[in-house]
Amino acid sequence: MNPQMIKLLGLSALTAGILAATSGARADEIQAPTFTAEPCCNLCPAAHDAKNYTTRYQQNFTTLVQAQGDWLFRTQEDLRTEFNTTPAGYKRLQQLHDAFKAKGVELVLVYQPTRGLVNRNKLNPQEKASFDFDKALTNYKTMLGRFAQMGYVVPDLSPLTNENLPETLPAHDFYFRGDQHWTPYGAQRTAKIVAEKVKQLPAFADIPKREFETKKSGRMGKTGTLHNMAGQLCGTSYAIQYMDQFTTEPKGEAGDGDLFGDSGNPQITLVGTSHSGKNYNFAGFLEEAIGADILNVAFPGGGFEGAMIQYLGSEEFQKNPPKILIWEFSPLYRLDQETIYRQMMALLDNNGCEGKPALMSSKTALKPGKNELMVNSKNMDLRNSSHQIDIRFADTSVKTLQATLWYMNGRHEDIKIEKPDTSETDGRFAFQLRTDEDWASQNLLALEVQGPEAGAAPLQVEAKVCKRNASVQAEQTAQIGQ
Repeated sequence: MNPQMIKLLGLSALTAGILAATSGARADEIQAPTFTAEPCCNLCPAAHDAKNYTTRYQQNFTTLVQAQGDWLFRTQEDLRTEFNTTPAGYKRLQQLHDAFKAKGVELVLVYQPTRGLVNRNKLNPQEKASFDFDKALTNYKTMLGRFAQMGYVVPDLSPLTNENLPETLPAHDFYFRGDQHWTPYGAQRTAKIVAEKVKQLPAFADIPKREFETKKSGRMGKTGTLHNMAGQLCGTSYAIQYMDQFTTEPKGEAGDGDLFGDSGNPQITLVGTSHSGKNYNFAGFLEEAIGADILNVAFPGGGFEGAMIQYLGSEEFQKNPPKILIWEFSPLYRLDQETIYRQMMALLDNNGCEGKPALMSSKTALKPGKNELMVNSKNMDLRNSSHQIDIRFADTSVKTLQATLWYMNGRHEDIKIEKPDTSETDGRFAFQLRTDEDWASQNLLALEVQGPEAGAAPLQVEAKVCKRNASVQAEQTAQIGQ
């Protein structure tokens, strides 16, 4: 007997045995097996206690909330209902807008809706009921209106909120399940709304047009910052979420060299956070939807101000400012950080002290400890309201400035400026002297700068004090929000 026949007979015997064993049971008595499933990967009690979020980084996630499936939310950031800033923040935002406007730059704000506003339907019933969505949406739209009141161009992203995609649709969620970033699909949907607003601007009319097309380029795996934090606190792990990736390229080739204008000199610039990074193709989606070249200067880890300050100090901006500047950021950033605006305003003021007469200057090698760089020994009028400082380290990798500003009446200000580790720094720190509260009338006496650590080689540095341009002085700006 051949092997195939033996196997067939064996299988037949097995089948017969099974049938014989069940022949005594009626068909209607046969029941399907039942199973119970325990919830997987729920957050541990430690994740619900804010005291366990001890480091500065961990506090960005206070406190995690378990939602449907692998979805996690943050109570302070994702489920916030307030969207606002201080009177000082509104005042500074107004000054910033006016300074850009004076340079002929139209500033477009992409103020992202939170994960709670967009994906609240992923919350479990208890958390969904406790999250005041209507209040959050109203306040979010009010903040958009405040930006617009100051003169900013503000695309209305509120139609993206309350997303309710069918389960049958492949994962096209606006945000990742366990990460604070938007998905490429979220970036795409945002870009379409922003593009419609940009194309309505008078400044857009003269910008060279170009056709682009976007294609899927692969898949990305996202472990997720929220998932990682849950792992730190609870020791749990989550599945990697895979998502489509896209690339955008010019469509075809121009037969006429002037058909699409000078693509080597884009007149629209994108400044932003890691959301504008390559992974999510936000710049590409914007190019396709707007129909024009875009210079993307955003970089990951730059936060609210990193990419903006780096760009404002660049030769690209100083020599070729864009007609339209798209600035993307999320509501999690404070908008009243005085030191940030002091840097932006100094660079917008014709590039700090570059090319301006120095009223005081010093070039020296910093030693460990505090170093006195400049002293107003002639009792010059160096009031804060009219002056700014420009400091350059020979070592372009220097990313932190610690300095003390002394004033004639004995008052002083300790200032610390830290640039992101991911930034391409040039060792330069330009900033306006302080004008908030009662600082505007203070007269500068001296500048001290912290040197390198003990045992390190001397650090070469050059510092200047110069006048601001009258057009960007604080006294001439509106007091919106006060």
